[in-house]
Amino acid sequence: MDYFYGPGRNHLFVPGPVNIPESVLRAMNRNNEDYRSPAIPAMTKTLLEDVKKIFKTTSGTPFIIPTTGTGAWESALTNTLSPGDRTVSFLIGQFSLLWIDQQKRLGFNVDVVESDWGQGANLDILASKLAEDTAHTIKAVCIVHNETATGVTNNLAKVRKILDDYRHPALFLVDGVSSICALDFRMDEWGVDVALTGSQKALSLPTGMGIVCASPKALEASKTAKSFRVFFDWKDYLKFYKLGTFWPYTPSIQLLYGLREALDLLFAEGLDNVIARHARLGKATRLAVEAWGLKNCTQKEEWFSDTVTAVLVPPYIDSAEIVRRGWKRYNLSLGLGLNKVAGKVFRIGHLGNLNELQLLGCLAGVEMILKDVGYPVKLGSGVAAACAYLQNSTPLIASRI
Repeated sequence: MDYFYGPGRNHLFVPGPVNIPESVLRAMNRNNEDYRSPAIPAMTKTLLEDVKKIFKTTSGTPFIIPTTGTGAWESALTNTLSPGDRTVSFLIGQFSLLWIDQQKRLGFNVDVVESDWGQGANLDILASKLAEDTAHTIKAVCIVHNETATGVTNNLAKVRKILDDYRHPALFLVDGVSSICALDFRMDEWGVDVALTGSQKALSLPTGMGIVCASPKALEASKTAKSFRVFFDWKDYLKFYKLGTFWPYTPSIQLLYGLREALDLLFAEGLDNVIARHARLGKATRLAVEAWGLKNCTQKEEWFSDTVTAVLVPPYIDSAEIVRRGWKRYNLSLGLGLNKVAGKVFRIGHLGNLNELQLLGCLAGVEMILKDVGYPVKLGSGVAAACAYLQNSTPLIASRI
């Protein structure tokens, strides 16, 4: 039994970890296997081929690592850079802050470009730094594609254009933890050198699998990078890739089967349809927030995220109480405000294996919570706004036409 039992299902609307589809749970419900038997390498080979599709790359080399997104960060950095190397990194929220902290602790010379929380990366400053760097001392540009603390999505195509405009050879490293498989992501087209994601986000798996994809340029950089690494060393993986056994150490058999099913679900829906579904859910959520008379933490439409919405509350309301009330009274899990926006925002996650009616249930719950904490919301207002939009924009389910 759950330690804190509540009737019915928990309505999980944090921006990760997310809901796990029933078929994925069933796929993982199996005993351990010998990962050196022919079965696991055969499955791993197809997984590596299919994982490239979610990054939209044909030239990248993927690594499926038993870790979290934090470990995937470290893998990206330590395999491509040497201690003392200069990086440019954008501080726009809690998770970009944590990645910057990791870069500093690993011994890199981090050039931090900070923006107000709720704004995207300041790419004008990036352009200025690249223009001044004629000696090419900047070895990497590191950016979080989708900052889940503030609901901000950055424009990766524009970052690539700036790098190209100044013919700068810096590596382009991207945290796609809460974007890949949910937002438009084009590794090859945008010239991303290392991209990474985590299993507990849009892949809709349990936490525990970090997936990193490296371009040929990044693999070449790894040959001379002097950062200390052991567990995350790509060289060990590549050695076992050549042997055809794929694993330098024991993988999670259950997560591999879960990943197989999760990818099959994504491909059955169609990756472009998955991205369009997230766009619908994001738009519907923002319409609900507007109907409630509240504001989005994200300051410009160009930065709106389709995987998470951070909602600003009036000064007389502690947003943490909204989250507490949701869990205690309605079995609804919402995201807390973090660090600088703690107490000021609550977050609605709308990513992963999620549909329109599930989202509407969440929005109805938020309305009741807002009423509970003394905000003068008109019950049904946000749900009605979202319904009106979704009723006109939701297509027939492709497999049922």
